[in-house]
Amino acid sequence: MIISLSGAGGSGKSTIAMKLADKLGWPRYYIGGLRREMAARRGLTLAEYNKLGESDPATDMEVDDYQKKLGETEDNFIIEGRTSWYFIPHSLKIYLDVDADEGARRVFAHLQQKNKRNEDNGLDSVEAVKRSIAQRLESDNLRYRKYYGIKGYNRENYDFYLDTTNLSVDEVFNQVYNFVRSRLDKH
Repeated sequence: MIISLSGAGGSGKSTIAMKLADKLGWPRYYIGGLRREMAARRGLTLAEYNKLGESDPATDMEVDDYQKKLGETEDNFIIEGRTSWYFIPHSLKIYLDVDADEGARRVFAHLQQKNKRNEDNGLDSVEAVKRSIAQRLESDNLRYRKYYGIKGYNRENYDFYLDTTNLSVDEVFNQVYNFVRSRLDKH
């Protein structure tokens, strides 16, 4: 079984994907991390790289071809990416959502720790992070419609949807894991 995980900025996607991969003993692929690396190699932030992608499909196509190939050649893994549900249609599709203010607060708190997210410039407040997340959503939607004719953030694309706004990490993980476990038992 392949589990694709997507969601809103700050919803806990990465945390849950890592915990789920650890619990199942499966590898985890992180498309956002690949895109951040590709941006850094060009001397760009992720936001700048996404903007470039609005006119250069190669910025999306490389990772999208990669995840499509993974879905065709491997099994029993977690993939975290906003278009993974589309490129691996036989995956178990999970979407985590969060209120925009809470998501921005979570991302800002994470950015205050030493990390290598290469997110955007000027993320010095929760409001700045909220604006950056909204701009990313707009860029993502534009690129996904333009290149693939899809709406990436549509709840109907997913098998399981969870709003994490008022939930702890453990509560989110337990709900996601219980859903996955029920599907594994049928698989």
